[in-house]
Amino acid sequence: MPRPTGNVRLKAARVAAGFNSQQDLANALTRHAKDMGIRGLSIGVRQVRRWESDSPPWPQPDCQRVLVHLLGQGMGALGFTPPWGSDGSQPPGLSRRMVLAGDAATPGSAVLPGMAGAALQPDTAGADFQAVTRSHRRLYWSVTPTQLHPAVSAQANLGCALLPATRDATRRTVAAALAETYLLAGRIEFFDLREPSRANETLLMALQAAGEADDPLLGAAIIAHMAFVPGWAADHDGAVERMTAARTYARRAPASAEFLAWLDAVEAECETRCGNTRTALNLIGHAEDVLAAGNDHSSPEWMDWFSPARLAAFKGNTQMLAGHLPQARESLLHALASMTPAEDKQRSVVYGDLAAVEAASGNPEQACAYAGQALDQLATTWYATGMERVREVRRALTSYQHERCVRDLDDRLYDWATTISALGR
Repeated sequence: MPRPTGNVRLKAARVAAGFNSQQDLANALTRHAKDMGIRGLSIGVRQVRRWESDSPPWPQPDCQRVLVHLLGQGMGALGFTPPWGSDGSQPPGLSRRMVLAGDAATPGSAVLPGMAGAALQPDTAGADFQAVTRSHRRLYWSVTPTQLHPAVSAQANLGCALLPATRDATRRTVAAALAETYLLAGRIEFFDLREPSRANETLLMALQAAGEADDPLLGAAIIAHMAFVPGWAADHDGAVERMTAARTYARRAPASAEFLAWLDAVEAECETRCGNTRTALNLIGHAEDVLAAGNDHSSPEWMDWFSPARLAAFKGNTQMLAGHLPQARESLLHALASMTPAEDKQRSVVYGDLAAVEAASGNPEQACAYAGQALDQLATTWYATGMERVREVRRALTSYQHERCVRDLDDRLYDWATTISALGR
């Protein structure tokens, strides 16, 4: 039997990702370039054919970023050799972003400017770096996002500097912590700062670092977060593709029932944003069954953003948007009663959704009461998503805007402290 010819690594990655033809991959890459905010990048089948040839050309930086994101592997693992050789050296001026986008997902390949000959860090560097990452993760639930984000970004820069100066187990520890750091930064950018394009870029860096650590479960979590970007933009195909990739990665590691249920919840939220509430409710029902059944695997330490109460909150929001108002009220009240003090950041969102249920039910006074409770919570723990919910409720109360309860809500919503806080974050 003749040996396969051409760039068999890229071909294998393409088929494994579900793209049976070169044309399928070209179409998907072009769509993903748009999702990632890369304007004017169109990849044709002829380009893919060249990449799958015996001597594949080194792709341009934007093409590298899209290839790595879509296929979940670094450029080396996809069969590409950089024009400056495979010895780790690089041309002058190559930025950190270009290096990571090019080959950081291939273990042992990430090199930063001026770091090729850096002395090795001690074995303790991994645990020390990881400890700071853990602290940032806990601080997310209480510290103002605009204050925390610069510290998290600085931690990511430090991780990029440490990574080339580590080896073996220490390198994997640093890489995993770096992936967590980028994931946290991406979460802040998406959920708190409302910068989806920036979050997508940051999450891509997180995915590359997870590849360095060879941690498929962390990779699955990162890709699922990336699904929020097209999902919230009502790009159904883009969200589905990313969720398919996330579930594929999750199958490569022992995933807890909680983790698998969270994947269902993420996909449900994306389906809801795309107007498919029936599909979303089916996914949430499946997630409830998965949680009830459980399994023998524990959730990773870094997964601190999901619980049965959060799932009930997802469910209530979807039921509300589907027009199932009594069921939504019940689910949201259950979520509220089940939340722990550690989940206070999410509490404002649940209050906001309860207010929306009451507004849709023709109960403006109760809607304003819940919106006020959301504002009380936001004064303690800011969350942009929570404020967004309150503003949506106020828009839904337009027909009641001359009633005293709505005018009182306006006084709170547009007082000095709330207005400055909202505009300053």
